[in-house]
Amino acid sequence: QVQLVESGGGLVQPGGSLRLSCAVSGSIFSTNVMGWHRQAPGKAREFVARITSGGSTTYAASVKGRFAISRDNAKNTVYLQMNTLKPEDTAVYYCYYALSGVHSWGKGTLVTVSS
Repeated sequence: QVQLVESGGGLVQPGGSLRLSCAVSGSIFSTNVMGWHRQAPGKAREFVARITSGGSTTYAASVKGRFAISRDNAKNTVYLQMNTLKPEDTAVYYCYYALSGVHSWGKGTLVTVSS
């Protein structure tokens, strides 16, 4: 089993920045994909970003150029640096660990962008 714990959410003003972290523990294999999804109030969960164990990244169009995903394989941690935040980025952010198509999820961390 794999356990994921997100941190770093909070309240930020439009235009501000936040850095989310997700620590992964348990039965971890070196070849995996880690990433982030988010769910805004009243909306479906959506993809935000992903990063492979080799460092290849993919972003949703809505965050490309503003968000940056990274990982520290030694610490089994994935990060999401969020810059130039907008009110529409308000959501619960969930990290995931995927191996051979099987996803494990964290419980989420709330990001609120508001003045």
